[in-house]
This record gives sequence, C-alpha cells and structure tokens, in this order.
Amino acid sequence: MRVIAPGALCAIQDLGRPGYQHFGVPIGGAMDRVACIIANRLVGNPPTAACLEITAGGAAFEVLAPCVIAVTGGDLGATLDNRLLPTWVSALVRPGQRIAFEERRQGARAYLALAGGVDAPLALGSRSTYLPGRSGGLGRRALQMGDVIRPASSAFDLARLAGRLWPAPVDYAPLIRILPVHTSPGQPDLTGLDHLTALPWRVGVMSNRIGLRLEGARLSSAQAGDLPSFGIFPGVIQLPPDGRPILLMADAQPTGGYPVIAVAIQADLHRAAQLMPGDDVRFAWTTHAEAIAAWRALNALLDSPIDVDEGIALAATTQG
Repeated sequence: MRVIAPGALCAIQDLGRPGYQHFGVPIGGAMDRVACIIANRLVGNPPTAACLEITAGGAAFEVLAPCVIAVTGGDLGATLDNRLLPTWVSALVRPGQRIAFEERRQGARAYLALAGGVDAPLALGSRSTYLPGRSGGLGRRALQMGDVIRPASSAFDLARLAGRLWPAPVDYAPLIRILPVHTSPGQPDLTGLDHLTALPWRVGVMSNRIGLRLEGARLSSAQAGDLPSFGIFPGVIQLPPDGRPILLMADAQPTGGYPVIAVAIQADLHRAAQLMPGDDVRFAWTTHAEAIAAWRALNALLDSPIDVDEGIALAATTQG
C-alpha cells in the first residue's frame, strides 16, 4: 500500500520492546495491544507482527498489490472505495482500491494489519516506532505521504485468510480499574484521594502516547515536589505538583520522580488507549485477585477461535 494521507498520526507499531527498561528504553509499541493482537490474528500473523496504528482518523492508503487486511480498534470511519469497510474481519483488497479512515466516530485508534506483517527495520527486536527517541518504524518517524507499506513475509494464502471474523466484542467502556499503592518510594500523604474514583475525569489536551493527563479535581500531597527517580511502567498513575494525575501509557519513561498514587490494571489499558483529549473516564478500585482474574479473562478472549464469514471468503475466492 502507498500512504496517500497519514492523518493526525499514523505509525508502524507492534508489541514494543519489553526487557530494555534498565537501559532507559521504554516498552512502547501499540497503545491498544488487544486490538493490535486481534488484527494480526485475523490476517494469520503472529501476535508480535507489526501493523499500522492510526490515530484520530484522516489517513488514506492506495492498494498496490492484492493483500488481505483487517481493521480493529476504534471506529474511525473505515471505508474501501468510499464504501463502509467492515471492521474486526479480514478482507481481500486489490490494486487501485483506496482504504480511508474518514473521521473519528468512537474510540481514538484503529489498527490496520496486513497479511505477512508490516515490514520495517528491527531495532532491539521490534519494528515499533518510538517518536520521542526517533527510533524504529519506517525511517524512525511517523508515516508520511508517499511511503510504501510492504509485507514482512509472503508466506500466506490470500483467499484462505479472507473472511475471518472476530467472534467476541471487546469492552471499551471508559472505566479503568485501579489498584491502591501500599508501598512506593516517597509514598505521599494524600488528601482527597477519594476524588480519584468519586468523580469522572477528563483527558487533557496535553495527553499523548506517554501519558494521559487528567483534568478534574486536584489532588494534594504533602510531598508535592520531585522524589528520587524509581522504576515506573505503563498503567502507573503519577501525581505531579499541580495535583492533576497522569496515567502512564505505552511510551512511558522507565523511571520517574512523581509520587505514585495508584496503578491501572493491565487488563484495562486497552480502554485507556481509546481515549482522546476531551473524553471522560472513570476509575474504580479493585483487588489484586480481581486484577489477576481480569487478566486471565482477557487472555482467554485473545485465544478465542476465529469464525469464518462464508460470504466474504467465497467472494475473495471467486474474485481473486
């Protein structure tokens, strides 16, 4: 495919670079790992394959060769030749066709997977784009008009892969379950912590792939200043001196010096990934046992058998 328009932000992402945080390298990768994994499964790729992460819509692509694609994640108005392109299903597309993401309707990020995976140079074992560090992806940057997207592998059967349908809905409710922090370096003496779950928060305009800056009630701490840096990770909720919490996301730095007031459970981070500035989000306390149960349930969902839409598969076979 050739990039006609990159939209607000379009970049190559996979599951990131876990295991390098002690070298100062963020995990990075797809913000919505659930949608990325499912998109890859639908086109026959391993879950670690790279795909395109499209933020907020406006992106468009020209198909240069027959390929099987799948679109998952947020609803950004995906179309094929100006007609609705079904999501959460794999489809065969042909040279000359145009794939577009017209506008944001629900959610923030869509994932476009290509049979064979998206090719890009490996950096520390990953093709994901890390924009603050200018590494990974295609040319160590976001995609631009004219870039050509090619598959990393050609070992697949186009007709066999078309018409694969994801059988179960993914929960994108704007509710994030959080765990209390019992011990952390410089554990703050907080006042008004009940506001964290009592009221909705709004995602602020300064939010990005590093973290969601939350606006609403201001939380105060007796230790509002910076602390000696300690290890942090996606899901941590920090409290900076201005009292407005930050929910760290995929590109979060490996260390930080703000007090940590709670941690979002890993099974809910895909919900946070579909939030944009201006969206509301709520938090709810949970337990360690419930967090483990949610993680197991999510992994069971990702292992769901894939259905086949006979109509789409037949069309792909007869028209290919």
